Amino acid sequence: MTTADRTEWLFSYGTLRLEPVQRATFGRTLDGQPDQLPGYTLTLLEIQDPAVVGVSGMTHHPMLVCSGRRDDLVDGTVFAITPAELLQADAYEVADYQRQRVTLASGLAAWVYVDARSIQVA
Repeated sequence: MTTADRTEWLFSYGTLRLEPVQRATFGRTLDGQPDQLPGYTLTLLEIQDPAVVGVSGMTHHPMLVCSGRRDDLVDGTVFAITPAELLQADAYEVADYQRQRVTLASGLAAWVYVDARSIQVA
């Protein structure tokens, strides 16, 4: 894999920023840069999946909730990953999370995992 293969951007505000989670999920440590996501706040989700708890070491994970207020900002890290790694991230996240495309404060379009109950279906 080369850096040219890393065509997807993934914004993480939680456990995907942890090195043990990255190694278990992607087989490597990711390089990222700080960014922010406007219009969201954080809450906590109790994780029921023992495999996810085992990898993260945490029974509660942060969860993004859309507030709709541009002055609400969530700090995180944006990572350049491959399309295959994006699918690996999907497999790591429990069903309570849904992947969604967002625009970060930097203007970068990235994928992020949000509260699946907050997704608007057209």
